Amino acid sequence: MEVFEAVRTVLAVREYQDKPIPPDIVRKIVEAGQLTGSGMNTQPWHFIVVDDRETLGRLGAAATSGPYVAQAPLAIVVAIGKTRFAVSDGSRAIQSMMLAAWEHGVGSNWVGFIGGLTAVNEIMKIPSALDVLAILPFGYPTRKLGKGRKARKAIGQVASRGRYGQPFA
Repeated sequence: MEVFEAVRTVLAVREYQDKPIPPDIVRKIVEAGQLTGSGMNTQPWHFIVVDDRETLGRLGAAATSGPYVAQAPLAIVVAIGKTRFAVSDGSRAIQSMMLAAWEHGVGSNWVGFIGGLTAVNEIMKIPSALDVLAILPFGYPTRKLGKGRKARKAIGQVASRGRYGQPFA
């Protein structure tokens, strides 16, 4: 899948088949995060790959914005350092992982945000020097998704050329 096609078609997935993700695809997802650029190459992230049903259940219970984590066959907890660019860098890594997964038909969604996932630190034994940025559940969608059918504003409403308000053609 070409990168633009992945960006054009990726959708948030919150319902997953009870089907494991092959180890080679899991590795590609994690490597996509690891290979993402970061400010001053600090790589302020740590990815915790979770496929244990009990732990997934605990993560789903801790994530009030995404209890469906418990139903996914896999989740990646993204922890970041408390540095200036960590949120931006971690967010970039998350997008890379989600797009790499989508290339293989594996859906995901961003669950939680810093501050709302403090219970996850204890569940995953994450040191206090790190914050949990998000939990990313991954799995094969339970239903066929209309790839590329997104409700988006017209490009002229969200982009300008030269300066704000100048039409982007």
